[in-house]
Amino acid sequence: MAATSAQALSSLPSGLGICTTAPDILYLPELIFGGLVWILVASTHISPTNPLGWVMFVSVFCFVMTFLWMIIFAAGCHKNSYGWAAADFAYHGLAVIFYLSAGVALAYITLLRKIAPDKIYKIDIAAVVFAFLATLLYFIHATLSALRWRHF
Repeated sequence: MAATSAQALSSLPSGLGICTTAPDILYLPELIFGGLVWILVASTHISPTNPLGWVMFVSVFCFVMTFLWMIIFAAGCHKNSYGWAAADFAYHGLAVIFYLSAGVALAYITLLRKIAPDKIYKIDIAAVVFAFLATLLYFIHATLSALRWRHF
């Protein structure tokens, strides 16, 4: 049993294998929660523009890059390379840092906008929750990718 799990950690999945391996199964939830952050922030009045512009950049960047990363892995373009395992860890680590900073900025702006209409305030709170859930998913993915990279 230990040899099977070590063997699974020492190779990168391709095709439908991304739907069955531990870190790669998180692509879809990352896309869903990241897309929800993007939609919820875009659906409210963007004020102040600077921190919320960062939140929009992070959510759109991570959504597009995660989608491309999922396509690369599904198509098998990585050719089971050590470099791709390292890049997988690096990208998801960067996404954690980006989403954590965006989530904190969004939470701060939401606290400042308590006087906003009730519907907008609730949308902002939902965006904060989804931003931190996306951060958690990217953190788990980065941790599991680091383990895979180490055993590669």
